[in-house]
Amino acid sequence: MDFQDGLTRRGMLLGLGALGLAGCNNGIGSNGGAQIDARVDATQNFLFSRYPGTQDLASRANGVLYMPLMTEAGFGLGGAFGRGALRIQGATVDYYSAAKGTIGLQIGAQQYAHALFFMTPEALEEFRRSSGWAASGEVRYATPEQGASIGKETTELDPVIALIFGQQGLIAGATLGGVKYTRIIP
Repeated sequence: MDFQDGLTRRGMLLGLGALGLAGCNNGIGSNGGAQIDARVDATQNFLFSRYPGTQDLASRANGVLYMPLMTEAGFGLGGAFGRGALRIQGATVDYYSAAKGTIGLQIGAQQYAHALFFMTPEALEEFRRSSGWAASGEVRYATPEQGASIGKETTELDPVIALIFGQQGLIAGATLGGVKYTRIIP
């Protein structure tokens, strides 16, 4: 191999590497934040107009993480992914991605939105300080219809309330899984 061949191969590898990185579209210099905020605004408006009790819940929360679009699919093994924003007193303070993995008897695909209401300052602080926060036993899951009846007593006992809404598609089965939230820079 002579010098010219090595230079050509190196150039080709660098070109392929640059093309691969461009395909990743990591969002640097893009309008990713504005796009996420627009989706979060639409999701929040939908939630509040369709389930009025959630607006009161949000006003009592120390912060709300809105995930406007989670896409989930499974056939034995499954997963879901989405991006959203954490809002404190109505203002976006951070962006997050959510990744979910499941295993079990499952088949299908669906899309949905969800919101995490951080009802105590400690729960919000723990979420924001972690490098990757996993939903666990301290999260109470509710339907939006329950949002109207989630009272002060409940929110004082439950540090985090998760609402899942806007489901489209069908996924059926029994699974074990978890969701991990990670701060991102869009």
